[in-house]
Amino acid sequence: MATRLYTHPIFLEHITPPGHPERPDRLRAIERVLDDEAFAELDRVKAPEGDEATILYAHPADFIARVRAAIPDEGIARIDADTTASPKSWQAVITAIGAANAAVDDVFAGRADNVFVAARPPGHHAEKTTAMGFCFFNTAAIAARYAQKKHGIDRVAVVDWDVHHGNGTQDIFWDDPSVLYCSTHQMPLYPGTGAKSETGAGNIVNAPLAPRTGSEVFRDAFLSRVLPALDNFAPDLIIISAGFDAHHRDPLAEINLTEDDFDWATGQLMQRAARHSGNRLVSLLEGGYDLQGLAFSVAAHVGRLMKG
Repeated sequence: MATRLYTHPIFLEHITPPGHPERPDRLRAIERVLDDEAFAELDRVKAPEGDEATILYAHPADFIARVRAAIPDEGIARIDADTTASPKSWQAVITAIGAANAAVDDVFAGRADNVFVAARPPGHHAEKTTAMGFCFFNTAAIAARYAQKKHGIDRVAVVDWDVHHGNGTQDIFWDDPSVLYCSTHQMPLYPGTGAKSETGAGNIVNAPLAPRTGSEVFRDAFLSRVLPALDNFAPDLIIISAGFDAHHRDPLAEINLTEDDFDWATGQLMQRAARHSGNRLVSLLEGGYDLQGLAFSVAAHVGRLMKG
């Protein structure tokens, strides 16, 4: 089966201030690289608008209402120090959630073995009641809960290789042993969470990486912590919080990965999906702020997904 790609023009209409790293050009860079003939077989589908009720799977109603009320009619509104909203931001967020949930449906219905969702804004910093770190709602957490509720599965694993720790995903699943959360990330770095000692209900596996480390340390973290946790947990579905800001070109961190590392990590997770999850794997774009590093890394990631 072909790898499926979800994206939508609305994601370009979530506008951030000039100079902001989380900008529409990120998706334009991804679109350009995936226009190459090497990706001709990619199954490209326009992302559907999501069901707003599914946001309740990860966030309370009063918080959802506060976020919606913060969307401006014109211009740009600031939600926190680095998270801003523009008039089309709500529609972008809802469509990102719709794409993630549709991707879950696809892998359970057999329409695709795996799916990559190229959406923005990202989601993994959004805690139960806090929008932060460029993120409004936690798309990966919503998709995980959606998979459990819609498809009746017991165990979902979320693997997060964004260079920033996914404090939001950890917060939402902190005391829920039905969801495994594994994260590799630079430490110290924003948002300041992600120590090895943060283990939740035994379902949180953090593998912090020291600044200026590279491929060997990253791969060892996968081999020694992430992959054994996945094998022990045996998830019915794997969701990747696929941030590409651990690339050596990225301006927001100091981890020195290359696109080959993302190719390798993708292959490792595909092996676990084949072993435990009926090949079911959904990948959601998170960070990645150097346009060349992002484009090359996404190309390696999607290329590996397409190899099956």
